[in-house]
Amino acid sequence: MMNKPVKDIDAYLKLQNESIRIKLSKIRDIIRKAVPEAEEVISYRMPAFKYYGMLAYFAAFRNHYSLFISPKIILAFKDELSDYETSKGTIKIPNDKPVPVRLVTRLIKAAARQNLEKSEMKKKIKRMQK
Repeated sequence: MMNKPVKDIDAYLKLQNESIRIKLSKIRDIIRKAVPEAEEVISYRMPAFKYYGMLAYFAAFRNHYSLFISPKIILAFKDELSDYETSKGTIKIPNDKPVPVRLVTRLIKAAARQNLEKSEMKKKIKRMQK
């Protein structure tokens, strides 16, 4: 766990122990590969990605690492997420468990689609209001 402000994801990762740094780096790589256009940011002192709005956050904690993603995505994948503790917008993965690469890839791609669709809908509404 880390509460110090950092300027970028690399700085955040350097503060983690090696086993967690490897897992968080893997999540970062999954997101970069799934949505290459996504922008890396630090938000709420956590690594995050933006793609037509916030796409996902991820962070290290004492006994787990978490992926923070839209509650609608967590609900849509609730059966596949049954092995993990989830809450409104959080998926907790115990530190001793590997990154579920295929699942995280699917979650990120679904979140990117959701953000893009929401953005397109907002544009349509704005055009209709003119």
